[in-house]
Amino acid sequence: MGWVESLQKAIDYMEEHLTENISIEDIARQANVSEFHFQRTFAILTDTSIGEYLRGRRLTLAAHELANSNCKIIDVAYKYGYDTPEAFSKAFRRQHGVTPSDVRKNIGKLKSYNRLVIQVSLKGATPMEYKIVERDSFQVVGINREFALKNDENLKGIPVFWDEINAKGTDEALFKLNNGEITGVLGVCVDKRETQSAEKIDYWIGTEYEGGTPEGFSKLEIPASKWGVFEVRGPMPDAMSKAWKQIFSEWFPSNNYKHAGTPELEVYTDDDPFSPDLYSEIWIPLK
Repeated sequence: MGWVESLQKAIDYMEEHLTENISIEDIARQANVSEFHFQRTFAILTDTSIGEYLRGRRLTLAAHELANSNCKIIDVAYKYGYDTPEAFSKAFRRQHGVTPSDVRKNIGKLKSYNRLVIQVSLKGATPMEYKIVERDSFQVVGINREFALKNDENLKGIPVFWDEINAKGTDEALFKLNNGEITGVLGVCVDKRETQSAEKIDYWIGTEYEGGTPEGFSKLEIPASKWGVFEVRGPMPDAMSKAWKQIFSEWFPSNNYKHAGTPELEVYTDDDPFSPDLYSEIWIPLK
């Protein structure tokens, strides 16, 4: 099964089980990838999270049922995963701008989130600058924090983590420690599916460092791998987001490589993050 087909299979699974309590693990299994990598790929390609997609689709179908049937509001609420009519009404109003009772009275407009079909661009109109490199294992030192994938905690928490690191000046300390082949401060995602924390990741902010572990920091061993190293040019965070989307929507479908499932890296320099000429990199382990 190809990469696009496996991703669509997972989305179809979500659609077929919208009235059930499904987990990210259930969904990712359909695409034969880890929870973290499915969540990340989905968010990059669709500009929305799995949780937001499921919530939008469920409330879209709930509105359709309310408008076209005599089902009780409480029954519709339970069907689409809400424990109380109050919680359902609050979420419903947040999406549609009207209450479930308003729908019954034909008051207001409804917002529809349609079934998702993944389409990728294989034209490659914008050239990508990348290289394939092979490296032995190397050490990263830095600060790490665990994030849950459930309720998109990692998507919300990682930017806050960066803000804290920058505010404390830890990023400056990491730039000074940097003495490895990769120049800069790294954002490192570590998938924990091989541990008991199947729906969690460790996120590291660190730098490549040869030597003992400096005081106040922890160390992470990055395994030997073949890497796709992609150039990123432009101001943050837009340039990095754009590069990730191009990698998953154009590069992967056009190549025989797959993500190896080991930690991936974002490499940041100490130049002006808002400069149109800013240079950064994305390192993806390949197999």
